[in-house]
Amino acid sequence: MISVDEARGQVLAGLQVTGRETVPLANACGRVLAVPVTARLAQPPADVSAMDGYAVRAADAVQGARLSVIGEAPAGHPFAGSIGPGQAVRLFTGSFVPPGADTVLLQEDATEADGTVTVNESCVAAKHIRRAGQDFTAGAELIAAGRRLTARDVGLAAAGNHPWLQVYRRPRIAILATGDEISLPGEAIGPGGIVSSNAHMLAAFVTAAGGEPMVLPIAGDDLAAISAGADAARGADLLVTTGGASVGVYDLVQPGLQARGLALDFWKIAMRPGKPLMFGRLESLPLLGLPGNPVSAYVCAVLFLGPAIARMSGQPGGAPETERARLTVAMKANEHREDYVRATLERGEHGWLATPFSVQDSGMLSTLARADALIRRPPHQEALAEGAEVEILRL
Repeated sequence: MISVDEARGQVLAGLQVTGRETVPLANACGRVLAVPVTARLAQPPADVSAMDGYAVRAADAVQGARLSVIGEAPAGHPFAGSIGPGQAVRLFTGSFVPPGADTVLLQEDATEADGTVTVNESCVAAKHIRRAGQDFTAGAELIAAGRRLTARDVGLAAAGNHPWLQVYRRPRIAILATGDEISLPGEAIGPGGIVSSNAHMLAAFVTAAGGEPMVLPIAGDDLAAISAGADAARGADLLVTTGGASVGVYDLVQPGLQARGLALDFWKIAMRPGKPLMFGRLESLPLLGLPGNPVSAYVCAVLFLGPAIARMSGQPGGAPETERARLTVAMKANEHREDYVRATLERGEHGWLATPFSVQDSGMLSTLARADALIRRPPHQEALAEGAEVEILRL
C-alpha cells in the first residue's frame, strides 16, 4: 500500500490539462481562465465625480462665495466647455469633471437659486473626484490565467470591456457504477439488491468541482459488461469506476478492464475509508477506480477526484486545504492507515469544535450527509484527549 500523498501525486502526474474554449462573459463564472485578462481601457476613463454636487475651483469655493452655474453634466453627457474663475457646473455621481475644475462641492454643502450656487462649506482641492485610471489603466493585467472565476472576476472582466473569455474546457468525467446488486433510484430493486447512490453523488461532486459528468449505465458483475462500460467512456477525459475494486470473487473491474488494455499505476492506499482505490490508464484514457461503499467513494473523491478535476481544468491541484479544530470528545489511538473521520463542527470561543460520529461505518450515507468535516488522523497517531487539536477538511 502507498500513502495518500504519494497516490495523489501519481494521479496528478498522469493527467493532462484540457483544451481551451471561448465562452460568453455571462457563462464564465466558475470556469478556469486560460488566458490573462488585460484591460482594454482605463477605469474610470476620465476624472469623474464621486458624489452629486458641483464642479468648481477650490480657490473659488470658499464659505459664502457665490458662483455662477454655467451648465450641468449628467452621467453620460459631459459638459462641452471648461470652468473659469467664479463658475460651477452641476454634476452627478459618475459625471465627467470638466476641464478647469479641481474639486467637487457637495450639493448638501451648497444652495442654488436663480443660476447661482452659494458655498456653505469651503472645499479642498481634489476632493470627491475619482481620477482617470484610479481602478486600472489600459493594458493592465486584471485577472491572471489559472484562476477559477468568481462573480467578482466576471464584473472586473466586464469593466475591462471583455464580452468573451478564453477558459479551459470543463473536464468530461465518465462515471461507471458496477455490481449486480445495484439499481438506479426509482427502478425495481431485485432480490438482495440495493439502490445505487454513488453515481449520482459523484456526478454532483464533479459538477460542483467544475467538471462535466457523464453517468454511464450500470455494469453488472460481468467481464463483458465492464469492458463495454469502458468502451462507452471513450471521449471522456477521465473514467471513474465505483465498486468491484477489492479482492472478492466478484470484484471484476480490474480483469474486465484488462481486456481494454488497463495499465495499472497503483492499487490499494494506506487510508481508511477507501483502501481499495486504483489508478491507471486505458490507452490514453486515465482511470480512477473508487471503492463501492458510498462513504469510501466520497472520501476518495475529496482526496483524489477533486484535485484531479482541478489539474485537468488548468489549476495546480494538490491536497485539499485543511484547518484546525479542537475535539469535544476523546479519540482512541489510530492504527497504521491514515484515517478520515466524519465529524460535525460548531464555533467555539477560540475556533472550530469537532465532534466525531460515534459510528464510522463506510456504508452510512446519513452521517456523511450530516458531517461538516473530515478529521484527518496520521498513521499511528496516539490517543487524543478531549480538547486536543486536530486537522480537519471542511466539507
